Amino acid sequence: MTRAAIAIAGALLVAAATFATSSAQSSNAFGTPSAGQPQPGAAIKAVPGSRAQGWLSQGRSEVLARHGMVATSDPLAAEAGLEILRRGGNAIDAAVATGAVLDVTSQNDTGIGGDLFALVYIAKDKKLYALSSAGWAPAGWTPDFFRTKLGVKAMPNNGVNSATVPGAISGYDAMLKRFGTLGFKETFERAARLADEGWGLAERRHSDLKNATPGLRADADSKETFLVDGETPALYSIIRNPGLAKALRLIQTQGRDAFYRGAIADAIVAKEQANGGVMTTADLGEFQSEWTEPITTNYHGYDVFELPPPGQGFAALEMLNILEVCVPKFGTSLAALGPADSQYWHYMVEAKKLAYSDLQANNADPMFAKVPVAQLLSKEHAASLCARIDPNAASKPAVKGATDGGTIYLTTADRWGNMVSLIHSVFGVYGSRATVAPYGFVLHNRGGGFSLDQTSPNIVAPHKRPFHTIIAGFVMKDGAPVMTFGNMGGSVQPETHAQHMVNLIDLGMNVQMTTDAARFTHNQNTNVLSLEANLFNLVGAALKAKGHEVRSVTGGAVGGYQGILFTRDPRLPQPVFDQRAAAEDLPVNGVYRGGSDHRKDGQAVGW
Repeated sequence: MTRAAIAIAGALLVAAATFATSSAQSSNAFGTPSAGQPQPGAAIKAVPGSRAQGWLSQGRSEVLARHGMVATSDPLAAEAGLEILRRGGNAIDAAVATGAVLDVTSQNDTGIGGDLFALVYIAKDKKLYALSSAGWAPAGWTPDFFRTKLGVKAMPNNGVNSATVPGAISGYDAMLKRFGTLGFKETFERAARLADEGWGLAERRHSDLKNATPGLRADADSKETFLVDGETPALYSIIRNPGLAKALRLIQTQGRDAFYRGAIADAIVAKEQANGGVMTTADLGEFQSEWTEPITTNYHGYDVFELPPPGQGFAALEMLNILEVCVPKFGTSLAALGPADSQYWHYMVEAKKLAYSDLQANNADPMFAKVPVAQLLSKEHAASLCARIDPNAASKPAVKGATDGGTIYLTTADRWGNMVSLIHSVFGVYGSRATVAPYGFVLHNRGGGFSLDQTSPNIVAPHKRPFHTIIAGFVMKDGAPVMTFGNMGGSVQPETHAQHMVNLIDLGMNVQMTTDAARFTHNQNTNVLSLEANLFNLVGAALKAKGHEVRSVTGGAVGGYQGILFTRDPRLPQPVFDQRAAAEDLPVNGVYRGGSDHRKDGQAVGW
C-alpha cells in the first residue's frame, strides 16, 4: 500500500471513528438540556407505547386508596397534601397544604397573590359547601379612572392596575377556621421550606417562564425574583424564592392579618403606589371571603355542582342541559354516537356555543347585577335553544367573548369521607407580571376580567368582583358524594367540565380515561374549533364539511384535569362518615379512585 493510500485509509478510519462517536449517542444523554436543545424531548422521533389491558391508549391506571387521596398538577404539592393526611389532618388541611406548595412551585399559574374557589363536602354534615374567595376591585376603580386617568379603552391585562385584591389567603383561612383541624403553621410548613431550600424547574413551567420572560423583565422586582441575569433559568435548574419563604413564615405566625393588615399588605400597597395603582390598605383590610350556595343541575340521574357567579360554572351546567334535552330530539344520543363519530362532536360544540353565549351575556358579580342563574339552568330554557342547533351545519356564536388564563386545580379526600374540590389562580401566566417585594409573589391580573362597556353587567366598579374563569366541580347521586373534578385552563373550563361528565356518565369512562381521551376547545370570539391532533385526524375533515373552522392543536390548548371518585363498599356501613372510623385509625367505608392529566406535571397519590 502506497503512502498516499495509507494516508487515505487512516483518514477514513478517523472519520469513521468520529462518525461512530457522534452518531452512537445523543448529545443530550439522559435528557440533559443544551444550548442547541433546551427542551431535548421535542427533537426525539418516537411513538408512544400502549397498555396491556383496558383502553390501550390510557396513559396510566387510576390510583386507588382508602385512607386518603390528593390529585393536582405538581407531584411536590400532591405529596405535601398526602403528608398532612398521613399525619392525621383532614381533606381541608390537605387542600391548603397542597395549594400552598403550588403557590411556591407554580407561580406561572397560581400564587398567594391570586384568588380561590372551593366546593367542600363535609361527611358528618352530609352537605356540600361553596366558598368564593374572589378579591374585589379597589375603591378607586371606576370606568372614568381607566378611561380618563389611564387613557385606556379596555381593561389592562398586566401591571398593578390589572390586579384586584388577592383572595387566596383569605380563602385558606376561611377553610381552615370552619372545617380544618390544623392551622397555617402546619399546613404552610412544607411550602415555606421548599421556597427556602429550592425546587427543580420542570419542563412545562420552564416553557411558561421562557414565554413570560420579556414581561417579567420589564418589572424590576419580577426580574430579580424569577430570572437569572435577566434571562430564563435553565431547564431542571434549582429555583429558590427566599422572599416568598419569608411571606409564608409571616402568615404561619400572624395568620391572614399578615397579608391583609400587616407587613405584606403594606408591601402590596407600596408596590401599587410606586406604579400608579390605587389599591389601599382599606381595600385589603376590609375584604372577606364568602360562603355561598353551590349551583346544580341533574344530568342523566347525577347531580352536578358548580360554583355560582361571578364564576362561569353555570355555563358547564347549561351545556349539559342542552345536550341532555336537545340531542334526543335528533333521534340519537351521545352514548349511541360515541366519540369516534363527527356528529357527536358537532352536537358538543353547538351546545357549547349556546351555553357560552348566555355566559357572556349574563355573568357578573351577583352583588352588583342580577344574574338569572335559575332560569338559565332550567330544562325549559335548554329546550328553547334546541331549534338553534342545525345537525348538519356549524353556527356562529350569538354572543362573543372569551378570556384566557392559567390556573391550578387540586382535589383532596380523607378517611372520614370529607372531599375538597379547589381551584386557585393568578389568571394570566405569571398574572400581572408585577411582583411584590420583598416577598417574591406576583399579583394576579383578574381585573382584566372586567369590562369598560357601560351596557355590560360586568362593567368595573369599586369593590366589585370581576367575571371569573376558575370553577370547581362536584358530583353527587341521591344525596351521596360521587366525585370531585376540575379542569384548569381559563375559558376552556366549562366546556371541558361538560366533556368530562359526558365521558364519565354517557360513555362509561373511568376517572383516568376521561383525561387521557382527546378533547376540543372552541373560541367564542373567532369561532375557531381546536381539536387535539389525534381527534383532528379522526373527525376534523367531517367537521370542516359541516362548516366548522377546524385546527389541530397540542394538549396545551385544553387545560389539565384532576379527579377523585368515591366508591362505597356495599358490605360496610351506609354513611360515608362512620363515627367509629372517626375515633379510630380506620379507612373510609369504600375506596377512592383518582385520575390526573398527563398534559400537566402532576399525579394522584393516596394511602
